[in-house]
Amino acid sequence: MKHDLKYFLGKNETIIFLIIVIISIMIGIINPAFWGISTVFNTARAMLIMLMFAMCEMLIIISGGIDVSFPAIATLAMYGTTLFMTKMGIDNIFIAFLMGALIGVLCGLFNAVLTATFGIPALIATLGTSSLINGGMLTLLGSRELTIIPESMEGLYKAALFRTELPDGTVSTLTPLIIIPIVLCIGFYLILKYTMFGRAVYAIGGDAAAAKRVGFRVKRVQYMVYMLSGLIVGITGIVYTILMRLANATNLMGTEMMVIAAVVIGGVRISGGKGSVPGVVLGVLLINIVSNNLIIIGIPNYWQKFVIGIIIVLGTAMTSIRDKRIVSSPKI
Repeated sequence: MKHDLKYFLGKNETIIFLIIVIISIMIGIINPAFWGISTVFNTARAMLIMLMFAMCEMLIIISGGIDVSFPAIATLAMYGTTLFMTKMGIDNIFIAFLMGALIGVLCGLFNAVLTATFGIPALIATLGTSSLINGGMLTLLGSRELTIIPESMEGLYKAALFRTELPDGTVSTLTPLIIIPIVLCIGFYLILKYTMFGRAVYAIGGDAAAAKRVGFRVKRVQYMVYMLSGLIVGITGIVYTILMRLANATNLMGTEMMVIAAVVIGGVRISGGKGSVPGVVLGVLLINIVSNNLIIIGIPNYWQKFVIGIIIVLGTAMTSIRDKRIVSSPKI
């Protein structure tokens, strides 16, 4: 019983959850409005895009790779799709998501070719892909901000899954787009935990050579990982367009480091082979609470990155120390 309790309290997910509770209590004491339903709605909206990105990055890192091109891929899906639809007079939300997904899959396929077929290190390959996509898009499509989006996107922006009226008379809403990351998280959890593909992802990330010896088709799995990730990233670009009611060629660029930080804080081992969906969800939640609410407890905006940096360092160190203990512990 004591061993089970010690194991539970030592889990990465438990520690992150406790940190979230402590920070939330501190913020709530200083500003009781933090406990309102509007905070739940605002937090869900704020973490929506990062959570979708984090699921894709988690999958790739667990498989032994890394991807820094997803902001560029999402931007291309967002900007290219919106520009095409407005120029051609197309107003269909399903076509928007289909185009975004297709762009994402093709970019993911390109990353897979570079990493799985040509053996280029994932960081170098995806860094090159990011520069290629971003530079090509700015050259060929321009950088003008698209503030007029199709009516079908506008309608989804205005839709609400839930509405609540606050004491001051304002109305707080929860976007129906939150369903997408919820379904995504459940799907990834089931895939990684209960399918042969999920086992292959963990095995390849742990030791690709050993996984190949026991029969896993390493290159095929890597192709599937990058293409699946690209598909979700492309859809995320369309979701961002709807949430922001605009398409911009630069807004998402530079978000990769914060997403990777949330994934690593969530317990995903940067070298691959280990990680969980609940941990990543908690990592994203922690980053968003810190980013959006520290100013409430009197911490200036310029100190927020410093605090997030401390959390990243401590979270990474904690995971590393735990892994070393597991490796060095005597086998019984």
